[in-house]
Amino acid sequence: MVDVIVAALAAGATAGVSGTATDAVKDAYGLLKALIRRRFTGRETARAALEAEETEPGVWQTSIGQDLRDSGAATDEQVLAAARELLTLAGAAGGQTVQVDASHAKGVQVGDHNTQTNTFN
Repeated sequence: MVDVIVAALAAGATAGVSGTATDAVKDAYGLLKALIRRRFTGRETARAALEAEETEPGVWQTSIGQDLRDSGAATDEQVLAAARELLTLAGAAGGQTVQVDASHAKGVQVGDHNTQTNTFN
């Protein structure tokens, strides 16, 4: 789920830099960063990287990806919901789409109101 979070951070930063950010996008971006900031308590390097306003997902992944995993942010439902909402809003505001590589994922669903049962051996 780190990919979703870093894509959302990059989308929020890009919208802000390009001037296409609506108030809703700015609010969603601020909320996502606030939720992550709480998870990064005691991780000053990660907190500093979070404030960098980076626009490339790969750079976010490199700078805070492991901290997202280690802090539990990558599995925090509030963080993930905020990231998904930001991706939706940023895509609608900027007419852009965000590509997430799920080629190594297991049990991926696309769409709303799905039900899925997985058995991994």
